[in-house]
Amino acid sequence: MRKMLHPNHSAVPLNFCRLPDGYGVVKIGVSGAADTTYAGLDAFEKAKEIGREIARQGAIITTGATTGFPLYAAMGAKDECGFSIGLSPAATEREHVDTYKLPLEYMDVVIYTGFGYSGRDILFVRSSDAMIIGPGRIGTINEFVVAYEDRRPIGILRGSSDTDELLDLIIDAAHRPNPNIIFETDPKAIVEQLIEMVGKQKEELQLAYNNHDGWSATGKGAEVIL
Repeated sequence: MRKMLHPNHSAVPLNFCRLPDGYGVVKIGVSGAADTTYAGLDAFEKAKEIGREIARQGAIITTGATTGFPLYAAMGAKDECGFSIGLSPAATEREHVDTYKLPLEYMDVVIYTGFGYSGRDILFVRSSDAMIIGPGRIGTINEFVVAYEDRRPIGILRGSSDTDELLDLIIDAAHRPNPNIIFETDPKAIVEQLIEMVGKQKEELQLAYNNHDGWSATGKGAEVIL
C-alpha cells in the first residue's frame, strides 16, 4: 500500500537563506535523542518547531538521519517545504534500513557515511554551519563536544530534559572559553541567533592550520595557512 504524504513533505523546497559573497546556504544541524524515552514532555513539539523555523528562515536542516528528536525536527522542516539532509552511520540504504533500523522519511538527501555512529557524528557536525542541541544521551553529547572543539555556533535548547544542565557542567569544566554558545527556550530565537552568528563568522578571516597530522599527533608547531 502506498504511503500518503502531506503535500508539503514532497513539495519543492521554497526559501533558501544565502549568505553574502557566495558563502552559500546556511546548514543547521539538529542533534538530540533518537530514543523518545529520554526526551522530555515537550521535546517533540519543540523539535518540530525548530525544524519549521529552520525552513522559514531559509536554512537547510541537517540531522544524523535517525529517529526521535532529529526526525521530528526534519518533519517540521518539511512541513514548511524546507530542505533536509541526513548523514547516516550506514554504508548503504539497505544497511541504513535493515541493520540500523533508521528511517528514510523527511530527508531529501541521505549521505551514507559507512563510519558507524561515532564516525558519522564528526561528519555530521562538520557538514553543518551551526548546531542545535536538544535533549539527548551520549551520542548527543558527542556531537556537542565535536561542535565545541570546532568552535561552531551552538544553540542549546532549554527544556524539561536535564541535558542543558549537564552541558552547562561540561562547559564549566572545560576551562576553555567559547563565545559561540547560546542557551534558549524559543525555537525561533535560537535559529535567528545561529544564522546571525554564522554570518558573522563567515565575514571574519578564518584561518586554516597545517598541524602536520601526517607525522605528529600533537599538532605542535602548527603553521597558519591564509
